[in-house]
Amino acid sequence: MALFSRRRRLPDDLRRSLDLRSDAILASTPLDDGRWVVATRRALHVVGASGAARTPWADVDRGALDADTRTLTVHWVNGARTDLVLASDVDAWDLVQTFRERVQQSVVHVEHVPVGAGTVRVALRRDEHGDLFTQVIGDAAVDLTDPATVRRLTAAEARVRSEAGLAP
Repeated sequence: MALFSRRRRLPDDLRRSLDLRSDAILASTPLDDGRWVVATRRALHVVGASGAARTPWADVDRGALDADTRTLTVHWVNGARTDLVLASDVDAWDLVQTFRERVQQSVVHVEHVPVGAGTVRVALRRDEHGDLFTQVIGDAAVDLTDPATVRRLTAAEARVRSEAGLAP
């Protein structure tokens, strides 16, 4: 399997369907189902004949590429995930590298907070307009109804916000 073989250009009709006001396409690649995944400065887009889905980079937690199956798994900050299977006949390197760079660019600082059976990340992120905000990202093992957990996370978020000069 060749992960990096050739490039295909995003079709003009799909490009026109994207909301690119004050934005620019950095990389794109087709998916095996006929849709395209497009990385812009401000967001990750998945676009096809039935429409386009746009997600700001600050809503992407992380991604993982399985080179054997050509699957880019996108993990969202809300705990959901999406598998995007890249077309087999194209060079996807630019898209994968750009995906990584854009997610990293949106993360300013992360504090890991051990709570109960899990760990929660308090992240200082940059939104698509450059404004800073915090996200509290945990996993299913964390009991967010536990008063001690709530106190620790509230304190951690306040600390991260204060260090960035943001209001509590």
